[in-house]
Order: sequence, then C-alpha cells, then structure tokens
Amino acid sequence: MTVTDFFGGKIRLAQSATGHRAGTDAILLAALVETSDAGTLVDAGAASGAAGLSIARRFETAQVKLIDIDAHQVELARQNIKMNGFADRVHAARGDLLASFAQREAQGLVDEDADCVITNPPYLDVSRDRISDDHEKNRAHVMPENGLMLWLKACSALLKPKGRLHLIHRADRLSDILNGLPSNFGAIRIIPVHARENEPAIRILVTVTKNSRAPLSIAPGFILHEADGRFTAKANALHEGEGGLTAP
Repeated sequence: MTVTDFFGGKIRLAQSATGHRAGTDAILLAALVETSDAGTLVDAGAASGAAGLSIARRFETAQVKLIDIDAHQVELARQNIKMNGFADRVHAARGDLLASFAQREAQGLVDEDADCVITNPPYLDVSRDRISDDHEKNRAHVMPENGLMLWLKACSALLKPKGRLHLIHRADRLSDILNGLPSNFGAIRIIPVHARENEPAIRILVTVTKNSRAPLSIAPGFILHEADGRFTAKANALHEGEGGLTAP
C-alpha cells in the first residue's frame, strides 16, 4: 500500500502498490459533477474512492456511497474515508454491479435513491482486447462480454427519476455506450477528451439523465496537454481541485 496526495493535495489517498491506481480519469469524472448533482451520490466501481472523495471535498452537501466488488479496494476506501475526515457523509460498501437483479437488490444496489451516479467502468473487453496476466489489474480493467450494458443498467437502477449518470470511457467505445444505455436515458451529452490539440480523442465523458427525452449534444473537446506536454491551464486547475468542467 502507498499513500499519496491527490486532487491538489486536498485528498490523501491510500492505494495498492500494484494494480489499479487513480489518476486523470478519476479527476475528469469528478469534474463532471455539478452543484445540482451533489445530494446523494454513488461512485459505482469506486476502487479506493478517488473520484467520490474528490466530489465530497468539492461539495460539502454531498452524501457519497463508494461501491466496488473488490474487498481490498473497499477496505482501502474505508481507510481513505477515515483519513480524510469524511466518516459522517461518505461510506464504502462491497457490491457486484454485474450480479442478477435479485443479488443486487440484496446488496442494496437497486433502490433508486441516488441523485447522481458516477462511474469509470472497466475499459477492456474480454472478447476483443489483450488481457493482462495480473489478476488485480484484470478485476479493475476487464469487462466480461456484454458486461457494459449490464453495468449501465445497474447504474440506472441506483438513480432516482431525473437523476444523472456521469461516466468516462475510451473514445473507441462510444458506440457501445450509446447502444448499451437503457432506453429511458436522454439528454445525452458527450465531451471528447484529447491528449493534445488536433489529436484524436482518447477518452469520452458522457452525461445522461434518467427519464429524459432531451436530444443528444456533443460539447467542444477538452484538451489535456499543451504541445510541450504540460497540462493546459484548465486541466491543471482540475488536478489541483479547483472547480469542475462547467466552471469558467
């Protein structure tokens, strides 16, 4: 286990020495959340809790639940909750988003209680991507066949009507995300994320609203790095814990 500063030093984060480590993806995901989302919020597939804890730091009103299937990651999340002084409004629980409805219900994962769900689903697909021999990395990064659709359905079950889902994924999985979203999601907003200006998107940020019929929109792309490799001013501000993606 290692303990490092995160979110501009506003969070202390205990993580596994090997396997999944939080970074820019967690920062971008947390930055999607707006004041209107910051009531009851679920971080689905939270690992050690980087994104959810960053949101708790941004919004004093947020009540956050961190969910992960990995018992070790849940224990790290609980340590991080305590270490950062969030025990009164952040909680971590073990849960399997890909389980059957009855199993998820028993785990408390289908109560339609959340104003907002954020998620960073496993990026790799077992049917199409090269898979590592590292079991811990696989648990964090590999989705079983047809798993993304089931994952999104589970996230929907956590949301109140008109609640919002924010997610980050690889840019080349956009069609899978759009095809996998439950039919009652609308107001889809897509933000392409580019490593540098004039380069293809490497990530997509997607926001959707439950029980909405509003049309899809594509926002201007978000640029992470200048030509010399430094973070852009906006990307650096997000890493320092200063505001969100919709902030000026």
